[in-house]
Amino acid sequence: MKILSKSYVTAITLAVCSTLVSSCNKPANDNTQIQQIVDISTDKKAALSLIGDYENRLNIYFPVTLSADISHLSVNQRQMLAVLIEASVIMDDLFWQQAFGQDKKTFLSQITTPKVQNFAAINYGPWDRLNGDQAFLSDTDEKLLGAQFYPADMTKAEFEASDFADKDGLYSMVRRDKNGQLIAIPYSTYFADELKEASQLLTKAATLAEDKSFAAYLNLRAEALLTNNYQPSDYAWMDMKTNPIELIYGPIETYEDQLFGYRAAFESYVLLKDLAWSERLSKYASFLPELQKGLPVEAKYKAQMPGANADLNAYDVIYYAGHSNAGSKTIAINLPNDEQVQLKKGTRRLQLKNAMQAKFDNILLPISKQLIVPEQRQHITFNAFFANTMFHEVAHGLGIKTVLGSEQTVRQSLKEHASALEEGKADILGLYMIQQLLAKGVIDEGMLEDYYVTFMTGIFRSVRFGASSAHGKANMIRFNFFQEYQAFSRNEDGLYRVDMQKMGNAIDALSNKILTLQGDGDYAGVAKLVADKGVIKAQLQQDLDKLTAADIPVDIDFKQGVNILGLN
Repeated sequence: MKILSKSYVTAITLAVCSTLVSSCNKPANDNTQIQQIVDISTDKKAALSLIGDYENRLNIYFPVTLSADISHLSVNQRQMLAVLIEASVIMDDLFWQQAFGQDKKTFLSQITTPKVQNFAAINYGPWDRLNGDQAFLSDTDEKLLGAQFYPADMTKAEFEASDFADKDGLYSMVRRDKNGQLIAIPYSTYFADELKEASQLLTKAATLAEDKSFAAYLNLRAEALLTNNYQPSDYAWMDMKTNPIELIYGPIETYEDQLFGYRAAFESYVLLKDLAWSERLSKYASFLPELQKGLPVEAKYKAQMPGANADLNAYDVIYYAGHSNAGSKTIAINLPNDEQVQLKKGTRRLQLKNAMQAKFDNILLPISKQLIVPEQRQHITFNAFFANTMFHEVAHGLGIKTVLGSEQTVRQSLKEHASALEEGKADILGLYMIQQLLAKGVIDEGMLEDYYVTFMTGIFRSVRFGASSAHGKANMIRFNFFQEYQAFSRNEDGLYRVDMQKMGNAIDALSNKILTLQGDGDYAGVAKLVADKGVIKAQLQQDLDKLTAADIPVDIDFKQGVNILGLN
């Protein structure tokens, strides 16, 4: 990693309050929140500069060009891709509002050093997403746990004591009315102008779609942006099987809301289906009901059977926007998140093959040379990395969705800890699935050691995402749990070796613990697990520092757009 000299550190200035996007075109009853943002900004008229320690982090992202062969696409399909990318830019702008609250172009234009500007763009603001949301610009306030989803002066106690419509809803911003009371404003109202434009673009794309099921989905998603009712389009998305072009679009994941984990952030993916790889994956989803029955937990925690018609497909990504593009980049997707849709239809799992290959080549393999014993490095393969990632997504469909004896979902019960525990569940049950399917002969590539050693190396990769990431927390918990069970050993040279027998025992034990916590809706128990094990201890930090010293990137950064695809 190149070290920037201090002469490269350039002072930057935050935009004045009149440029704040979040203060424009909003309902009259949002005036209180607008004033809060203005007050925060006017306190910071003085120039900001890069914090000295951050000179060493500006190159932690490896640049990757998101290109794909689109020569087989028709004229209409190529035109549609351009429209979908145009619509995705709107999701990107809306996520800036949700995450930071300040206009992207105005904020970035004040940063004259290209590397600092690029780092701020990757992080969607002045906080380092892969370093516990630590500020990397001086005189920057700590990032609000609730981002911009809630009033800046709102406490958790006030929220929990309040009673208002759509309090824990996915698709609303919490603000104050003229009397200072908390209210929820639907996204379709709060972001009305932007979502109307996005809806029109999706409708336009539908006229260019040659696959009828995809056109139907686009029209329903366009309607959802205006009505805040996303369930019909989620069902339509589950029914799509033949579309070569894919779009994931709208408010989806709740990771950005670290205060409660309720509010969904805007994002978009534009993808091309890899038909050959998808064919290889199609056989696995049918085993979900059988695997659910065999989970290593009491029967009551596995009584909610997943839908058996879920499917697996591989894709090449050609555009990321919004939450999906902020900080660490997604390499696999499991959607929809609507628990009712999951129970009725299951989920779709999308494996993002080109992004996965980029991380394997540029991050995972270099990590293995630094931290894994030489005799086990042969077991680190792309097929195992792909499978571990894929079965992580499949495993989201296993387990339990609603708390036992209650109509409350696990997400609602576990609040801000729900995402981290769900990611931990998916990782550990993904390994459980691989164990079972290898034993049955359904998986016929590689040996169990390939999957275990590759998985262990993957922990070192993901734990570098930091404490602010649900995936990072999940990996810290798992690493410390595995260490207690002696699933791995560390020699005097700081190299790790997986113990196959003890790893299997640890997988069963952690699976049981997570599924029980979820089924009981045990908020206090999960909070204790995160506090005790969701931390990077000194020895592990020393090992992670070796990766930094070896110039191994933490994640990737995409160079993407219509120009790269030749669509302009």
